[in-house]
Amino acid sequence: MGPTPAPRKRPTIRDVAAAAGVSRGTVSRVINGGHWVSPDALAAVEEAIRTTGYSANQHARSLVTGRSNSVAFLLTEPQHLLFEDPNFSILLRGAAQALAARGMPLLLMVAGTPEEQKQVSAYVGAGHVDGVLAISSHSGNPLLDVLVRQGIPMISCGIPLGFEGSLGSVSADDLGGGRRMTRHLLDIGRTRIGTITGPLDTPGGRLRLEGYRDELGSLYDESLVTHGDYSRDGGAAGMRTLLERRPDIDAVFVASDLMAAGALQVLREAGRRVPQDVAVGGFDDSGLAATLDPPLTTMRQPLERIAGEMVRLLIELVEGGEPAAVTLPTSLVVRASTGWVASTPS
Repeated sequence: MGPTPAPRKRPTIRDVAAAAGVSRGTVSRVINGGHWVSPDALAAVEEAIRTTGYSANQHARSLVTGRSNSVAFLLTEPQHLLFEDPNFSILLRGAAQALAARGMPLLLMVAGTPEEQKQVSAYVGAGHVDGVLAISSHSGNPLLDVLVRQGIPMISCGIPLGFEGSLGSVSADDLGGGRRMTRHLLDIGRTRIGTITGPLDTPGGRLRLEGYRDELGSLYDESLVTHGDYSRDGGAAGMRTLLERRPDIDAVFVASDLMAAGALQVLREAGRRVPQDVAVGGFDDSGLAATLDPPLTTMRQPLERIAGEMVRLLIELVEGGEPAAVTLPTSLVVRASTGWVASTPS
């Protein structure tokens, strides 16, 4: 048996520079963003990196640049909602893919309790991440205030209530979506349309309710409004409240598909046929809607695109850009829960 071969030496910047026929300084500039490098030199260095198998020593690079080259996905909700609400997994996957294309890892952080918020504040404030993607933030959440005062680059998913002037964000058109769903229920002849809102300390909770109220106009009736928490149980509780309060209800706009799943279950248990007795519309179209019985009419928000835009805006912010806000359109997807079986663009 022959001698064990020596481990292959890890390629260095010197090796890349020699292969590309450029200086080590040029290689370093390419690795750190490609600024002040000619197109020919950039192409030569990139080819040399590929052929030598060079990869940057991230720890050493962090010492030079002062950056961690990683981003936090911060969910300020109880941990169980990460697995129960399909929106979060879609946003997480979309953000991870967008960052992977830039060679940056994503760190998942959950801060649903005061102790978790304290831990996240200390970790992020110590510089372990370059920036934060803030998911499902509630107005008055002290963690956002702490991170803003620490100067942490941050982009919010949804309008950051209380921080509209200081934080960038990417949002679905919650107001327009609420109006569009309500108009659809009116158009199919429903006149006693209830709603189960999201939490009113979230932008989706407030703006979807505002859209519903605006579209109903003089038909708006406070007795047809109840509030939920974006959970299946919250939707079920809200539907029970509406049935007790207004047994003549003939439609309900539920502010999330997960809550709509709970509402459908309660309607079934009460002997109410969907859509014949009560038409049901949701909001999200994250995958759950099409699997419900009956399949759920809902407002589709472009979650993958939201995640990608959040990453783009955060990277710009980390690199010295200004905060920006983007609002993306929603679209109506009509299924059997309102009696139709076709999709209609918003």
